[in-house]
Amino acid sequence: MGVISISETPLHVLAVDDSNIDRKLIERLLKTLSYQVTAVDSGSKALEFLGLQDVENFQSFSPNPELEVNLIITDYCMPGMTGFELLRKIKETKSLKDIPVVIMSSDNIPARISRCLEEGAEEFFLKPVRMSDVDKLKPFLSKSERKTTGDEECVSNDNSIAIYDDDVNDDDDVEVWSDEDEQRQMFSEDQSC
Repeated sequence: MGVISISETPLHVLAVDDSNIDRKLIERLLKTLSYQVTAVDSGSKALEFLGLQDVENFQSFSPNPELEVNLIITDYCMPGMTGFELLRKIKETKSLKDIPVVIMSSDNIPARISRCLEEGAEEFFLKPVRMSDVDKLKPFLSKSERKTTGDEECVSNDNSIAIYDDDVNDDDDVEVWSDEDEQRQMFSEDQSC
């Protein structure tokens, strides 16, 4: 098999988070590395996107062959279905179980982290997600050899994160912060379940 250029076949990530700000953050970080991103705000919408028509009873599954999902990144704390429950449903579904799942949370609870990893999560990221975290996704996204572009390599070594202005909704409202103390201050509000 030859080397695949990122621009020819972008890898597809399904991002699941009930927080609009966190969805935009992860979407922006992933798109910076040329990944195709679909963002949804709940676990049930993620399962519907993946082809489970009757999410509650798992009655019907019809995957979308035109839109393969290479990785799912989900928040742990969400109303309705938690990220942990989403992980379990994915791993229980024969045709979805091989999709790598990454869990994110603002809470650093060792028992929660261990439980997610034991149930099949590939990684557990603490929020706010940073570019260095996104860089850890590459092994899970590259099932075949890929050519890394110079721009991708440059961005992936950046430890800064993108901060969204809560009052504005367009894509140009991103500031990059590299001082970790300021990052923690910006995200100090409690986002626990």
